[in-house]
Amino acid sequence: MTNQTTSTGISVHTGTAAPLNQANVDTDQIIPKQFLTAVTRSGYGKHLFHDWRYLDQHEQVLNPEFSLNKPEHQGASILLVRENFGCGSSREHAPWSLDDYGFKVLIATSFADIFYGNCINNQLLPVQLESEQMDQLFALVEKDASTQITVDLPSQKVIAGDLSFSFDIAEQHKTNLIKGLDAIGQTLELDAAITAFENSRPAWQQA
Repeated sequence: MTNQTTSTGISVHTGTAAPLNQANVDTDQIIPKQFLTAVTRSGYGKHLFHDWRYLDQHEQVLNPEFSLNKPEHQGASILLVRENFGCGSSREHAPWSLDDYGFKVLIATSFADIFYGNCINNQLLPVQLESEQMDQLFALVEKDASTQITVDLPSQKVIAGDLSFSFDIAEQHKTNLIKGLDAIGQTLELDAAITAFENSRPAWQQA
């Protein structure tokens, strides 16, 4: 797995992929509600896809049939999924758990809107491709799990073997990911303009 980044953002990411060939995966499947108790963003990765990854409630027995548990997909930093990934509740813990597990890029046919925005705010790159393109990526990874996939955000391309796909992303989202900006960071970029505006106001309005 390799990253070309700015100080905190993402530019080009290369890694192997884990395939989750399912549609309409909701946020309760990504991170079940009973685990939403921590006060920090760390520690959620072990509970990611809890109901599918484990055969017991104490997370001691892994389900060997679940794709993320298979030896060939250990260390994967890219997750391949199908349409409407991240539907359901708006819990921000969903991208936290994916990031804490080690995923840096999600490639899907489509994402739920709120989940997509939460990914952008948490430096998790969501890439949308056509269904036929996803079919080709799933087939490639199934044939060879060690296949390296490169996601080039500045050029908006996914490259894997002989495959090369372009993807769309809003310019604002692209900029925020490259710069590593969340909602607070975006506001802080306007700090000088905000200060200038405040200083231009009459003293009686600055109280």
